[in-house]
Amino acid sequence: MSFDHFEYKGVKFAHKVHSEKSISYVENELKVLDDDIFNVTYPKSGTNWMIEILSLIKHNGDATVCQSISSYERAPWQETIDFPEQEKKLTQPRIISSHLPHHLFAKSFFKSKAKIIYTMRNPKDIIVSLFHFTKILYIFKESENFQQLIEDFVNGNALYGSWFDHVKGWMQMKDDSRFFFITYEELLKDPRGSVVKLCKFLGKQLDDAQIDSVVKHSSFNSMKENKMSNWTQLTSDILDHAKGSFLRKGVSGDWKTHFTVAQSEYFDKIYQEKMKDLNMSFSWEQF
Repeated sequence: MSFDHFEYKGVKFAHKVHSEKSISYVENELKVLDDDIFNVTYPKSGTNWMIEILSLIKHNGDATVCQSISSYERAPWQETIDFPEQEKKLTQPRIISSHLPHHLFAKSFFKSKAKIIYTMRNPKDIIVSLFHFTKILYIFKESENFQQLIEDFVNGNALYGSWFDHVKGWMQMKDDSRFFFITYEELLKDPRGSVVKLCKFLGKQLDDAQIDSVVKHSSFNSMKENKMSNWTQLTSDILDHAKGSFLRKGVSGDWKTHFTVAQSEYFDKIYQEKMKDLNMSFSWEQF
């Protein structure tokens, strides 16, 4: 995965999007509020989907805000250069997105009552999503070689570093009452049940009609048609819309159309080795 980068405490970040100052600000200076809601993921794991769900829950299922304010303004990424300005416009409870690993997260969070929703996804599907994403986002040099992208991914040679380290780092909090983890696959399989669980975690009371509205307006088709959620408003020098869509398929298991049998077996072997000490099981672990 080729991009113009720098390293901060062993993790790769992208020039023009991040800076040492912007990451240090989050880590050391960000004032976390007790009602803050953090939407944390490794890239391409359902970040924007969760932004939509959380935005709709915040507004009791009313889609007006989701249809009038872009997702990256509603729940900006805290580690980016633009965040300090975006932070000023957020209304409480603030929804803040992040791809940061656990060890670089805001120190003030750990002294607060704020909450984190951590969304995970089958790493093979993440690789496929990244493969297509590198074709359209300006910071990347397009990945022509799928095998090389697999190699970069398993070796942590990627934006935000190793997926394995990211997951294992955040799973240290799995028993913390401020931490809620869910998978992309669970969201697909049971969207309504997932919304109900999220509401309970957030202490948000919604009636059946409001929950139905959250589910409806956070569906892939709804988001695909929403200019405030599908990133079509980004200029072509940032996102090359001619080469693909930001919201591509919204499915799980697409890796089966991209990985060869040999590539799948190669990845599975590395996955089992790197994840053997986690003592957790996920739906995609069907070796």
